[in-house]
Amino acid sequence: ALSQSAEILQKVAKPVVAAITVALPWIIKGCSVAWAWYKSLPQNAIKFLTGFIFCFFGGLYPVTFAAIQAAEHGGRKKVVEALTVLSEEALVIIEQSKKDDMKDDDGDGVADVKQIDNKAYAMRKVNLVMTKIDPKKVDEAIATLYRVWLSVVAVLMVQFARTISMALSMSNFIMKPVNRFIAPTISLATPEEYKRWIPIVLGWIVKSIAMSIAWYIQTVISAVTSAMTGSSVIADSFLHFCVAKGWTLKGLITEKRDDTYVDEVVMYLFAALGIYFQFSLNFDLPFPFNLIMWPVEVLEYYLRWTITNGKGQ
Repeated sequence: ALSQSAEILQKVAKPVVAAITVALPWIIKGCSVAWAWYKSLPQNAIKFLTGFIFCFFGGLYPVTFAAIQAAEHGGRKKVVEALTVLSEEALVIIEQSKKDDMKDDDGDGVADVKQIDNKAYAMRKVNLVMTKIDPKKVDEAIATLYRVWLSVVAVLMVQFARTISMALSMSNFIMKPVNRFIAPTISLATPEEYKRWIPIVLGWIVKSIAMSIAWYIQTVISAVTSAMTGSSVIADSFLHFCVAKGWTLKGLITEKRDDTYVDEVVMYLFAALGIYFQFSLNFDLPFPFNLIMWPVEVLEYYLRWTITNGKGQ
């Protein structure tokens, strides 16, 4: 099995390396541009944008947003620095790989990498990575990310303790009738050598169902609370914007938030819109936005599964 896996890796080495060489620089550049744009925004604009996201999308990705908040307090600056180091090292390897792909040491007019088999190609690229990368920088960056990850998981497990408890309780409750009525029936139709997998697979299915129900309930709660929280931030940033521009709306807006009702009207309006918007989507982005946000979707479900099973390490 190990040798077969090695053969498969050797076969896909060339197309994978080619894909990474093309895609990764663009991904890193895109993230850098987005981060630079975010940092260039005025503080009040960032506040409004944050409130808008929480108001209209807080229930769609509750664990992801909670993880971002936890990382903010657990060392966001360190995470950014670690990711910067890793991206710089990755770009170094990509540039060296491009140069390696153009080498023609035997002078026959054909690049050396095109004249070797898959195994030799894989070994050549592994050797390139091992000799060109800075192991100390990479080790420190990965260690930093891991430390922040552990702190984030710990915070999430406390924050969503009730949801986790609900999912586990439902799983145990459902598992009893499943073992009593469904498992024996499946066992009758299953070959002897595969019967040991029955309780494992049924456990996965039951746990997935219990997680879905428990996290749907949590999603509803998060949608309502995030809409109210986000709308308050939107109203506050709107009030500051109007005061900064000198817009008083015929005396309705004052510098002191306690002396005006405009912010409350804006807050209640956006809270209602945020709740309605999330419920109308059934907490799932429509096509084609779901394709754009698929990495966040994957991260959300991975975080849910991780903290529900208590596997932060």
